[in-house]
Amino acid sequence: MTRSDGIAAQQGQFVEANGLNMYYQEYGSGRPLILIHGGVYASNMWQPFLPSFVPHFRVITPDSRGQGKTNNPNDQQLSYHLMADDVAAFIKALNLTEPFVFGYSDGGQIALELGMRYPGLTKALVVGAAWYKFSETYLKFFQPLGIEKSGVVNFEQIQRDNPELITHLKMEHVRSDNPEYWKTLLKQYSVLWWTPLDYTADDFHKITEPTLILLGDSDEIIELEQAVEMYRFIPNAELAILPNATHTSPNPKLLTETVLDFFLRHGTASEQ
Repeated sequence: MTRSDGIAAQQGQFVEANGLNMYYQEYGSGRPLILIHGGVYASNMWQPFLPSFVPHFRVITPDSRGQGKTNNPNDQQLSYHLMADDVAAFIKALNLTEPFVFGYSDGGQIALELGMRYPGLTKALVVGAAWYKFSETYLKFFQPLGIEKSGVVNFEQIQRDNPELITHLKMEHVRSDNPEYWKTLLKQYSVLWWTPLDYTADDFHKITEPTLILLGDSDEIIELEQAVEMYRFIPNAELAILPNATHTSPNPKLLTETVLDFFLRHGTASEQ
């Protein structure tokens, strides 16, 4: 069975990693490329990008902790630190050798933590639409959405002003035993997004892999200055600023071309 874009539909699988029953799908062959999705999404977020990546890589798309079909025992509080541990354990559970990793938004935060805390585990990293310090722009983005502060979510406001978000959460993160799981997840996100990261320049210096810092020029959450600073902190970094791109609409064609070019340049000659 194939989809209309020519990519063979895959039966999802589960693997035990860091105490999780972690769900993932994979496509293609070659050096593994792990795609880490953003917050409120799951691995389905990557479907439009598969036709560009699958001809070159063994593309693996996991659901992060507590999201999509991956469980979160005891509803443990989400953190980028913990989810980076999950990805490191996932890589080891699948016996992957130096995979490429591309994360966007929350996935970019996880990729950043992975580089800091597990140097040498990956071949190269793309850190898309990630931040490392609070800013006025960042904080002002979430409050009108009903994500008021850590652990405080205005559900009535979200139901009134953003019902499509609730519909999306209910469809993407199904828990048959808990139809109100979307509320649990939003509270988890509120703590995740409102917890300072407190990274220092030394933290960035720990990243040894080639790393592409990628951001849209009109990102509504993260200022360009943060991307430039991270690029300057990381020893072996490149910087890509995508024109006419926001956080939620990142110019997909140019984003894919930029990421693909970066990874192909950092593969070995036999892999290209």
